[in-house]
Amino acid sequence: QVQLVESGGGLVQAGGSLRLSCAASGRTFSSGAMGWFRQAPGKEREFVAAISWSGVPAYYVDSVKGRFTISRDNAKNTVYLQMNSLKPEDTAVYYCAADSAKRATWDQKSYDYWGQGTQVTVSS
Repeated sequence: QVQLVESGGGLVQAGGSLRLSCAASGRTFSSGAMGWFRQAPGKEREFVAAISWSGVPAYYVDSVKGRFTISRDNAKNTVYLQMNSLKPEDTAVYYCAADSAKRATWDQKSYDYWGQGTQVTVSS
């Protein structure tokens, strides 16, 4: 089993920044890819970013490229999502996910474990 705990969400004004963290426990963290997904009210959960076991490559949905950065610290069993220049349309519950595969993917079905989510609200 893998336990994932997200933190760092909150309320921020448009143009502001937040850094999400996801602490993992229960398996060798560095062995698999990690991803961030989000779900806005009334919408399906969507891919945001993913990072391979070694840190490269990383992938992003087009809408966050240049604004969000995913990174990981395998020594701390933690993955991060730095979010800059936030927009109201970034408002959602953000979920961390762990994949057994080493290479990052956007495909939600590949991920084996999910966190409970953290709310991000961006006001205009």
